[in-house]
Amino acid sequence: MKPEKKIVKTNAVRILERSGADFETVTYELPEGVEFSGALVRQALDADPEITYKTLCARGRSGGIAVFCIPAESELDLKKAAAAAGEKSVELVHVKELRELTGYERGAVSPFGMKKAYPTFLEEAASLCERILVSGGAKGCSVSVPPSVVLELAGARYADLV
Repeated sequence: MKPEKKIVKTNAVRILERSGADFETVTYELPEGVEFSGALVRQALDADPEITYKTLCARGRSGGIAVFCIPAESELDLKKAAAAAGEKSVELVHVKELRELTGYERGAVSPFGMKKAYPTFLEEAASLCERILVSGGAKGCSVSVPPSVVLELAGARYADLV
């Protein structure tokens, strides 16, 4: 199944539109009743693993929230994430907290348009990509953007995270 290219109006997409950023919305469908995962999204998009990213939220020992964008089929190295965020340690926030913290549900967390501006880190491997795919703010919606758009609009910095 080939992903469809159409505009979906989410908060993340509205922010990208208003900014005049170079982006493209890509929609996809996932099979019913399967456990949501970054790998499943990458397969549904029929995209290269190197360009398909997921957005994770973690809480540092100090209580602060940080956001990490990493390749969808990779695992966040919590020690590297803590170092990037200037924390002694971090742990992923519970799924139940995502909507309250970010405004997005699990599987739809976008680095753009969260309820608050959290420190955001983009896996440094993205710097080698012309474009990456990140969540567009809804399940079934991704956006293709140059990594520089994530740096600029999400206030992200590159970091070694995996």
